[in-house]
Amino acid sequence: MALVGKKFPNLNVDAMNDLGDTFKVNVLEEAVNNKKKVLLFWYPKDFTFVCPTELHAFQAALGEFEKRNTIVIGASCDTPEVHFAWLSTAKDNGGIEGVTYPLLADSNRNLSSILGILDITKETYDEETGTVQVEGDNVTYRATYLIDEDGMVQHESVNNMPLGRNVSEYLRLIDALTHVQEKGEVCPANWEEGKQAMQANAAGTAEYLKAHLN
Repeated sequence: MALVGKKFPNLNVDAMNDLGDTFKVNVLEEAVNNKKKVLLFWYPKDFTFVCPTELHAFQAALGEFEKRNTIVIGASCDTPEVHFAWLSTAKDNGGIEGVTYPLLADSNRNLSSILGILDITKETYDEETGTVQVEGDNVTYRATYLIDEDGMVQHESVNNMPLGRNVSEYLRLIDALTHVQEKGEVCPANWEEGKQAMQANAAGTAEYLKAHLN
């Protein structure tokens, strides 16, 4: 289910930070109440392989997100306690010590189920036990959401497990969204901050193509 152009789900989820505090986070309210954009990224599991490289990459760019009035939130289906154990593990031991943004602990899978990002390849109803059994790891793919100050989803993407994200692309998308919000122009292919944007009409397209594709 595509969420672009829709409000992000209004749901409270357990979270953990580097201080060992467990608290509730509502991503929609974080955006609306703080008048900030939110970059929410999901990863499959704590204590795995590609995942710590991504969490450290987002941490390294945290200042750039803050300059852009954007809150970064990580998320997986691990428990708060497992998050804290990983947050307390040094980098040279595969840990994420030094990560300071909150991590959602969607261990009941309520939010990830709504978003439809769980690795479930098949569901089967077992009549004998009266339960639904799933095939797949039942953890999240590498899903990413950019949510604006009104709680509207402006971007969503989903990578399969082995494919790590490019953090710079999310900074570019935030720059593009901010340009659209402030200037009322649209951003063409490969647009970056400081490059020419376009008026959203036929004349604007023709002018841009004449200037850049000849």
